[in-house]
Amino acid sequence: MNAKLVAKTVFLIVLLLALVLIGLNNKGAVPLVLPPLFPHGVKLPAAIMYFAFFAVGLLTGTLIAGGKK
Repeated sequence: MNAKLVAKTVFLIVLLLALVLIGLNNKGAVPLVLPPLFPHGVKLPAAIMYFAFFAVGLLTGTLIAGGKK
């Protein structure tokens, strides 16, 4: 097995562990104001927002790295 692949997998597991810990400990709602997309703001639990930002970043990174060989 490729050592680089194992290192990337371990790193992703650590990030997902941090995601779980944040979800367990941050249940309060926080506002997100982004005038071009959400003119009136959105109020969601912090854990949901963290998950959304993580997912967008992961998908973006995957799409960018997917074209390289």
